[in-house]
Amino acid sequence: MSHHENQYLQEMGIQRWELIHPQRLAGYQPDPVTLPSSCRLLLVSPQYPQQGALLLFSRVLKSMGLEISQACYLEPHSLSQLTGSSIEWVWFSGCEKKESPLAQKVLTSPPLVEIDGNTELRRALWQQICSYES
Repeated sequence: MSHHENQYLQEMGIQRWELIHPQRLAGYQPDPVTLPSSCRLLLVSPQYPQQGALLLFSRVLKSMGLEISQACYLEPHSLSQLTGSSIEWVWFSGCEKKESPLAQKVLTSPPLVEIDGNTELRRALWQQICSYES
């Protein structure tokens, strides 16, 4: 379910339920997740960036030469459902880094909300980004 669909449900006051361990249900097949071909960076985080964190996210993307339209968001538990995608960057924000053949360039950071306004954390993120430049 997309972020916008989740937002609509939330605005209507409908609580969304999601299986944490769908593999425990016999015969259940989770829907595969396919990223659009325009996606160059996948943000894996428990929380979708909002307000100040979204502004920080767009500034980081801009510094990397990317636009917001080239980024996708995925919750950590949905990462295993990702199929056949090859992207340039995977950014684990506020969650455990998982080994994945998705991308050659991997960033890890605390949640975006914690990075916003924290010079040390921003510097550490920037150093990770710069380490991939040749």
